[in-house]
Amino acid sequence: MSVDHCFITQLLDWFAIHSRDLPWRHTYAPYHVWIAEIMLQQTQMDRVVFYFTRWLERFPDIASLAAADEDEVLKYWEGLGYYSRARNLHRAARILAEQGHILPARYETLVKLPGIGPYTAGAIMSIAFNQDFPVVDANIERLFARLFDIITPLKSRENKILVWQKAAAMLPSGQSRNFNQALMELGALVCLPKNPLCSQCPVSLYCQALRLQIVHERPVLPPKKKTIFIQMATGILRRGDNILIQKRHADDVWANLWEFPGGRLKEGETPQQAVVREFLEETGLQVGVTGEITSVKHSYMHYRVILHGFFCDVVAGGKKEPALHAAQENRWVRFTELHRFAFPAGHRKLIEYLRNSSGI
Repeated sequence: MSVDHCFITQLLDWFAIHSRDLPWRHTYAPYHVWIAEIMLQQTQMDRVVFYFTRWLERFPDIASLAAADEDEVLKYWEGLGYYSRARNLHRAARILAEQGHILPARYETLVKLPGIGPYTAGAIMSIAFNQDFPVVDANIERLFARLFDIITPLKSRENKILVWQKAAAMLPSGQSRNFNQALMELGALVCLPKNPLCSQCPVSLYCQALRLQIVHERPVLPPKKKTIFIQMATGILRRGDNILIQKRHADDVWANLWEFPGGRLKEGETPQQAVVREFLEETGLQVGVTGEITSVKHSYMHYRVILHGFFCDVVAGGKKEPALHAAQENRWVRFTELHRFAFPAGHRKLIEYLRNSSGI
């Protein structure tokens, strides 16, 4: 069955009743929509609402974001991951600050800003400015795979083009903001990945997969990437009441974030041995392990990481000041000052453990 005017009406009526009360929907201010769209990349909605609200309290507009230093921006992003998103937001805000502190209502201009690709530009044009631009996120992809019974892997180049073509063809002129959000909302609340709520779907009559009773077979997914397990070790080096932290290079993984020195275990190496070796390689300091803190787990993409944490002291007679062999900056700071710096997930969990256990 083809998608027609009744489909659009039923979907929009459902959205009017069931749409979630999200903070950026209160005004659809372009800056708010932009921040929300960037945060929603790779992040679940429930987490984004908290971070978005906190972000707006500190950076209520383009001017305040542009005027901030990068360390503070990264700190307010801490916990969302994929930190290049925050760095690009900051870079784009500084560009816009030179052009009048306004997010332009032109697709061609938006896509030239750091961190704004075709999807985000279309989403801003559609949701913030209600212009006729299609939007396709993961929820819409899944919805269309079932609605149109797409029988080949959804992420193939051909199917990506197909889904965008269908989204553009379905778009009702002048109703882009609500229609695109309604599609995304339907995928997020009803057309769920594992247990779709077909009985609650306002457009189930149009769903080919439901008609064929193969909803759970759509979308067709590519083979999962193999999970890679990594063991790492890091050390908290104390000097009096201070702790050594260092800032990663701008072109590194977790660029410009702060960390405790450490790294990946080599084959046959114990976590304690890795800490000693990494400190020497990264800082030129000879250290000894004085105590185990804990081991924490975290994940990113298809990696599963165990981070072993230790207390360390400089070996008697050795160098006292660290070199910069693997970082752009280092500092001696008090434990109570660590909240000012943005850390990768594993190091942040280690700090939280110490804070909660009064380990320092």
